[in-house]
This record gives sequence, structure tokens and C-alpha cells, in this order.
Amino acid sequence: MNEVPTVLPKRRVLTADISIGPFASQVDAIAALGAAHRSSYVCCVNAHMTVEAREPSFARVVNGADLATADGMPVLKALRHFHKVAQDRVAGNDLLPALLAKAADQGLRVFLYGGNEEVQRRIMDRAAHEFPGLRFAGGYAPPYGPLEALDLAAEAERINASGAHIVMVSLGCPKQERWMAAMKGRVQAVMLGLGGAFLLYAGVDTRAPKWMRDLSLEWLYRLWLEPGRLWKRYLVTNTIFLVMLVKALIRRNPSTNG
Repeated sequence: MNEVPTVLPKRRVLTADISIGPFASQVDAIAALGAAHRSSYVCCVNAHMTVEAREPSFARVVNGADLATADGMPVLKALRHFHKVAQDRVAGNDLLPALLAKAADQGLRVFLYGGNEEVQRRIMDRAAHEFPGLRFAGGYAPPYGPLEALDLAAEAERINASGAHIVMVSLGCPKQERWMAAMKGRVQAVMLGLGGAFLLYAGVDTRAPKWMRDLSLEWLYRLWLEPGRLWKRYLVTNTIFLVMLVKALIRRNPSTNG
């Protein structure tokens, strides 16, 4: 019988409670939840999600996650600054292939939820080449629309019937996080909100060079690729994140107020 891991500790970064632990430990914890068919979910937290979590109901969703990883460099740097921890970045783009490898090694079945059928096919084709022992339980790309339009009971039944241990979800933030929270207790697997990681692994998107990622400039690379779709998310949201961060720094160091 698979043991469910001890819950990893969390530390608050502005609005979100971030899980602490090395990248490998977080991968192991997620895989163990899946192996145990524990109904659970994982949020990959970046600046955008931190800003969205100013809304109380969404903050409850993020902070109700079994794990909330430090996905974005701004979140990671704030975590390191405020809590003096040597935390790894645990980004969805890196979690996806790491968990596929772990699933192949441990005989866990993976279900893809979201994106579109072509993207899912490309993910499965690439994974079959890279991880020959991996078993996909199935996939489903729901029609575009609000969360309220989805038949959650039917979708939970579909996923549970597949025998999935790990459900990788790509619906975009905050929809995918709200979907996972609504499915906790219904889906007997661990769910991960991976968003654009589907497109990256499928070869539809490209990732910023490592030097840009290390300098917290991955957002600028993506903005350059898709300015029409992402300008508001990155320019407006990142500005709000910086304002939140400065306010938090002032509250921690009141002597800087003069």
C-alpha cells in the first residue's frame, strides 16, 4: 500500500501559501498522492496567480491546495527574501516532464484534461518516445466556456473510470484552479494546474532562454511572442505584483517610511 506523504510546510508570499521543499521532494509528494488515489490538487503559483488571489474566494482555492509550488521567479525571490529559505523553483513547465518520468517509473496512469485534442495528441506522442513505459489513462478537452457550464459529476466519473492517478489540467488561471478545487473529493487522483506547460511540451510554444528565466524575464519573452494576448496580463498584472511587494516590504520595515 502506498504511503501518503507528510504535507510539506508552507510559507506565505503576499496572498499565497507556498510549499517548501526541494524540487525532487515535491515531485515525490505529488506522485505519492497520485499513487494513493488521494483526491488532491496542486497549484503552480506565479505573479499572475498571486495577484488573482487578492480576491478572497480565489485565495481560498489557492491556499486550499495540497501543494502550491513556487512557479514564477518573482514569487520564488519573494519567498527567499521574506523567509530566508534556499527554495528551488518548482515550475509547471518542469513539473510536467518530471511527473511523466515518475509516472512511467512507478506505473502511474496519467489523464490529460484541457487544451485541445491536437495538443493532447502531441503530448502523448512525445511522451511515448521519451518515456516508453508511460501509460495514459485518457484525455478530454472540454468545450470552451465558463466553469458553471461544465458537468462536473460526469467529468469526475469519466476520470475515475479511467483509473487515473495523476490528472494534468490546462484550462488557464484562474479557471483551472477553481475546477480542481471543485473536483476535490470527486476525482480520486492528484490534479495539477499546468496551464501553458501543455503547449510547451507539445512543441506549440517555446521557452525563454535560461538566462532570461534566471533574471525573472520569462514574462518579457512570452510578451514578445504574443503581445496581443498577453500585454494586459503581464504589464498590468506584474505592476500590481510589484506594488503588492513594495507594500509588504514597507510593512516589514516600517523605519523606511521616514
